[in-house]
Amino acid sequence: MRFYKYQGTGNDFVIVDNRKVNHSALSQKMIHTICDRRFGIGADGFMLLNNKPGFDFEMIYYNADGREGSMCGNGGRCIVQFAHDIGIDRQDFKFLAVDGEHRADIDNGLVSLKMIDVKSIQLSGDYAVLNTGSPHYVKKLKSLQH
Repeated sequence: MRFYKYQGTGNDFVIVDNRKVNHSALSQKMIHTICDRRFGIGADGFMLLNNKPGFDFEMIYYNADGREGSMCGNGGRCIVQFAHDIGIDRQDFKFLAVDGEHRADIDNGLVSLKMIDVKSIQLSGDYAVLNTGSPHYVKKLKSLQH
């Protein structure tokens, strides 16, 4: 399997071009092994770039434990750069992820990604939960300490 390694804001990903060779049958255990930092390649996540009619590509994202995950913003930015690098030659991209359609663009080497709109924020005491395509837990702190 030919793979590529990308990082975005400190998160790293193994990415595979899945348009001509089908790696969709990789098991959860295999993906977990690939993402293992001691016994595999090592990554926060694993992504397949698939063909998808009506879109520039489809992003399939797996967490490091091998389970299919929710939308990952840093992963989305990396796969857009990867798509550009492998010859999907455009500046503006439209791709499909598990949470729906996304738009992204590359300008002067920077990838910008539109996440889904946050429809609600659940507040509870000193934390909030919101969904940007992937659930986020936000904790309120009085100060940052090491």
